[in-house]
Amino acid sequence: MARFDLTDFEWSVIQPLLPNKSRGVARVDDRRVLNGIFWRLRTGAPWADIPARYGPHTTCVNRFNRWRKAGVWDRILSAISKAYDGDIQMIDSSSIRVHQHAANGQKNRRDPVAWVARAAG
Repeated sequence: MARFDLTDFEWSVIQPLLPNKSRGVARVDDRRVLNGIFWRLRTGAPWADIPARYGPHTTCVNRFNRWRKAGVWDRILSAISKAYDGDIQMIDSSSIRVHQHAANGQKNRRDPVAWVARAAG
């Protein structure tokens, strides 16, 4: 189990909420796929970069989209919140580096009104 993978307690809360309809081929374990989805969301890496230990990246993408359309993510968030008695805190601090010249705000543009006034004058 990797550092940020689901705990046994979290998995016991989530597992009953997941649809498990078989599509004819051997199904990749939902827990592995869910950990892969969380890895991708946590790192912001492209889907294709999901480590092989989580199963094929296409499986992770497909289940993420299928579960989104089916409303599974809302049920998971609600169930986890109830399981922890609302004792969950989330902090989102998005930091984006800006190129040093982009942050200046001053543009080297000529004032078109002044240019027209000088030309007419």
